[in-house]
Amino acid sequence: MIRLRFTVYLLAGLLALTLTSSLAQTSLTPSSPWGTWLIGTIQLPTGPKKWGGFAEVQGRANGVFSQFFYNELKGGVSYDLDKNFTLTLAGGRYATYDYKALSDGPLNTEKRLWEQLIINQYLTRLKFEHRYRVEQRWFTFRDGTTPYRSRLRYRLNMFIPLNNHTVKEKTTFLSIYDEIFLNPIGPTFERNRLYAGVGYQFDTQWILQLGWVNQTNYNSATFDQGVFTPLLATGKNNIVIGLTYRIKRSNTPERLPTQPD
Repeated sequence: MIRLRFTVYLLAGLLALTLTSSLAQTSLTPSSPWGTWLIGTIQLPTGPKKWGGFAEVQGRANGVFSQFFYNELKGGVSYDLDKNFTLTLAGGRYATYDYKALSDGPLNTEKRLWEQLIINQYLTRLKFEHRYRVEQRWFTFRDGTTPYRSRLRYRLNMFIPLNNHTVKEKTTFLSIYDEIFLNPIGPTFERNRLYAGVGYQFDTQWILQLGWVNQTNYNSATFDQGVFTPLLATGKNNIVIGLTYRIKRSNTPERLPTQPD
């Protein structure tokens, strides 16, 4: 009971902090139109030998189903230490374009590798996922520069099945998460991502999720040559549509409908 209360308080604190930051950044930057994230995922659930994997494609648009400018292709393998602990090794390619001139090619591409630990808590009704990730990122910009960056990420995700005690066939569920992105070199606090959505698991294979995500990027305050520049936060709201297909495997335990992104 103490662990449940602590986890709920932690999630509430993260959400409150994020909402406060989002309200603060609204006064600093002009409001931006809604964007769109489309996500398609194929998952291989872990079986008796504890190995699994995934592949995913993602596209993002500056507007609602218009002005597409970004895509991701990624995949990885996972290993269950037990029901509550999962290790993942994955990588992908990420490309950003000018939506007004897609034929000119990407503004930059990124090759990314990451290592990840997921810790799950399966309570009577609430399900929690703690995700810890370390990323290595190699960029290629249009001007020929090739910088390297690393990043740390932590996501706290809560799932609430509405018509069943577990997320299984014919289950409607809510999903809420907050994720922070940290730069080990600085500025430390780089990005925050807040998501809320509803999903439906049709059977053992198909899951559909529809939600909202606010992604806010932060530039740290600076003082240069007597000029102070305050903290600058730029955020954008997006509609998220995610479709997941799970390959059938026997003896598969309960799996949270998590998004690999």
